[in-house]
Amino acid sequence: MTTLLKKSLTEDAQEVFRAIALIKLGARMQVLESELTLSRDRMIRIYREVKGASPPKGMLPFSADWYMTWLANIHASLFYNTYLFLKHEAGCSHLDALTKGYQLYLEHCDHSGVEAVLDLTRAWTLVRFFDAGMLQMTRCCRCTGKFIAHKHDLQRNVVCGACQPPSRAGKTKKAAALAAALAVDTQADAESRDFNSHAA
Repeated sequence: MTTLLKKSLTEDAQEVFRAIALIKLGARMQVLESELTLSRDRMIRIYREVKGASPPKGMLPFSADWYMTWLANIHASLFYNTYLFLKHEAGCSHLDALTKGYQLYLEHCDHSGVEAVLDLTRAWTLVRFFDAGMLQMTRCCRCTGKFIAHKHDLQRNVVCGACQPPSRAGKTKKAAALAAALAVDTQADAESRDFNSHAA
C-alpha cells in the first residue's frame, strides 16, 4: 500500500512538473487536457500560478493549410524533424519529444536571429495532423532536407521553400539567413544529438 501511494505521489508530481513546463512554453488548456491526467480545475490553478492570469479561451488551429505557407512551412519542418529525431532516435516519449523539440526550435531561432513563427499549440497540432495521416514529409531534391507537405502530394523532384522562396520573400539578409539556418533536417538532427548528450 505504501509503495503504491509513493508511486502515485511521484507520478502526480511528475504530471505537475510537465504541466508547468508546457504552460511556460505557451500551452493552451486544450493541450494540457489532452496530454496530462490532472483534473481541469487543478490545471487551471497551476496555469494561474505560473502565468498570473486565467488561461485564454478560444478554438485551437484546425487547418493544415497554415503549415503550407512559405515561412510557416520552414519553421514547422524544422520543429517536426527535431521531434521525429528525439522520438525515434533518442528514444524520447511523445510528450518529451514535443517539449524538448519545441525548446530546441526556440533556441535555434534565437541563435539564428529570426523570430519564432511556430507557437507550442501549433507545434502540438502539427503532430496530431501527422498522427491523423493528413500530412507527410517530402525530401527536397536540392538540399535533401525533409519538409512538410499534404498527404499524397508529389514526392519526386520537389523543392522546399527554403531553397526556392517566393518572390515576395525578397532577397534580404534576413531571408537569406532564414533559409541557410532552417533549410535541412541534418541541422535539427545535430542539435537534437547535442541536447540529448547534455541531458544524459
